[in-house]
Parts: sequence; C-alpha cells; structure tokens
Amino acid sequence: MFPIGDDNSSRSTVPLVTFALIALNVLFFFVELSGGDAFVERWAFVPARFLANPLGDFLTLFSSMFMHAGWVHLGGNMLYLWIFGDNVEDRFGHIKFSIFYLLCGLVATFAQLAFSIGSNVPNLGASGAIAGVLGAYILLFPKGKVNVLMGRGVIPMPALVVIGLWIVLQFFSGIGSIANTADTGGVAYMAHIGGFIAGFVLTFLFRGSGRAQTLTG
Repeated sequence: MFPIGDDNSSRSTVPLVTFALIALNVLFFFVELSGGDAFVERWAFVPARFLANPLGDFLTLFSSMFMHAGWVHLGGNMLYLWIFGDNVEDRFGHIKFSIFYLLCGLVATFAQLAFSIGSNVPNLGASGAIAGVLGAYILLFPKGKVNVLMGRGVIPMPALVVIGLWIVLQFFSGIGSIANTADTGGVAYMAHIGGFIAGFVLTFLFRGSGRAQTLTG
C-alpha cells in the first residue's frame, strides 16, 4: 500500500511553505552528501553532546530536522509532506504552519531524547515534524481520501486508514525500541510518536475557530 496523492479540490492557497520545506530538505541533503560524515556529526542532534552543552549545540535542534540518512529516507518523508502538508498549511496559513512544523520537530526531538539520554548516536530526519503534520491532518480532515497504489491499480482509501497503519507501526516499534541500548542506532520511533502527539494537540491551538473541513473523492 503506497500513498501517491490526495484530493486538493478544496485547497484555496498555494502551499508555499510546504514547497519551501521540501526544497530545503532536498538542498540540505545534497550539502550533507558533499560534507560526508563530518557534516553529519556536526549538525545532527546527538543527545549526550546536547545535554553536555545545550547552548553550544542549540542549532542542531533545527539543522537535524533537514537531514536524512539516505535517498529512501528523504523520498519517503518528502512524499508524506507533499501529500498531507499542503492541506494542513491551507487551514493554518503560511506563518502558523511554519511555526507548527518547527514546534512538532522540536517536540519530536525531545521525545526521542527522553528515551536516549547518554546516547552518542546522531539523530536526524524530518520524520518527527512530518508526523505532526499527519496528526493535524487526521483532526482537520477526518473524511479525507488518499489515492493509494495497490498492485497495478490506484484506489482511493480513507486517510484515517493510511495514517492509522503508520501510527500503529510507529507505536509498537517505539515500545520495542525502548528496550534497546542507547547506542544501537536505527529508527527514532519515539520521535515519530512524539511528533504525532504534538501535531494533534497543537492543531487545537493553530486551527482557530473554523470548523474542520473534509476532503472526499
């Protein structure tokens, strides 16, 4: 089951911030490739290093959101941001969406930090912030449909199902990851879970007084 797009017929604005975020992530990834391991070590978020010197490592809270572990990691994150980010941005507005995205990313990082204190493994990726976007999408567009590639055909499927399966995977994987040692590396599942919860909660503050819209078709 591979999501490829949703219905944007009710969208009334051009998703400038979503486009900019995708461009920044891609650009930063190329810089990361050219900089190699030294760049990753310097600009990724390292829990133990941050706790030892929060002020000196402050910028990594943000730079790490725009770094990725490889092409598949980048492509998957940008696909989900492309599908779901534009609609959430349309509801929040450009400025609020920018703030919302960064806040979700920060909460995601600190959620992972809480379960990896003392770890020297670099944390990177936009997954936490994008998880927040998914949390907002579920709340704002509960009847939304996502076009999903299944086999050789494309079928519309409720966004709740597509995102719900992602949530279940992250939740159970996150429980399993708590038992791992801090230096094993792998996927920062707690960042995904923390970002999603942050997105869901923050939506009540950022969506204003308007009623939630629905996307169908």
